[in-house]
Amino acid sequence: MLVIVGLIIIGIGVLTGFAMAAGGGHGIAEMFEKAEWGAAMSLIHANEFIALGGMVIGAMVVMAPMTVLKGVISQTLGTLKGAPFGKADYEELFKCLYELFQLGRRGGMIALEEHVMNPEASSLFAKYPKFHANHHAVEYLCDGLKPIVDGRIKPDQLEPLMAKSLHVMEAEHHGPIVVMNKVSDGLPAFGIVAAVLGIIVVMMYKIGGDTTVVGEGIATALAGTFFGIFGSYCVVGPIATNCEFNGHVEMAYMKAIKSSVVSFANGLPPLVACEVGRRELGEDVRMSSGDLETLLKSS
Repeated sequence: MLVIVGLIIIGIGVLTGFAMAAGGGHGIAEMFEKAEWGAAMSLIHANEFIALGGMVIGAMVVMAPMTVLKGVISQTLGTLKGAPFGKADYEELFKCLYELFQLGRRGGMIALEEHVMNPEASSLFAKYPKFHANHHAVEYLCDGLKPIVDGRIKPDQLEPLMAKSLHVMEAEHHGPIVVMNKVSDGLPAFGIVAAVLGIIVVMMYKIGGDTTVVGEGIATALAGTFFGIFGSYCVVGPIATNCEFNGHVEMAYMKAIKSSVVSFANGLPPLVACEVGRRELGEDVRMSSGDLETLLKSS
């Protein structure tokens, strides 16, 4: 939601300033009074959008595989929802981990087998719908516990295994951001290309005509430069940065799982294992140690 608010603020600021400049006048009050609000339509030229859009989409297709392009779309849409995890999500996560660890402590690691081997049918995970619906988080948790449950590795070998999976997740999430940043870097140049095409049209077909027609042709060409720079610094660049922050939040969620699982596998009590995971969180979502203990003991 904040992304939409930010884009609206940018649009209002740019269009208001443009309308005030078009209306002339001296002083802010007079310029605002004489603002030509209809002048904004002079920025809209289908040929410039087609040229810019073709260059952007074509460049993305050339530079990235389809899985990364799908990631660009999904991460961009994800920015409209805000931060992917809040305090309520972490409360549910730690309650789920605590119950799972308590089960493992009472019945041994073998007691976790039915849940980690078939998480979709797990009655324990089903109690925590937000976590259960997060396919990546559930898979990461279960993949971490499986080699411990079936005895393939020792507890002290678990951390590098889970860290490797986390590294792959980070790389996969960062791929679309790389593409968006490169598009953002290239948009001003794409705008110049669109403008040059417009100037060529003016020079070839309109230069000997009425000065008004020539002026309109040049203005149309310059609109391409405007939208290239605008799209780079006011739209694509900020969205890419927002995606990057969302990625940090998603990784913090996974790191909390990793730290808790590794701590429990190495013999720490369930409550202490969850406390280790709590310390991976940022201040905006991190509950106090006392609040975590109260939450878990009351669940």
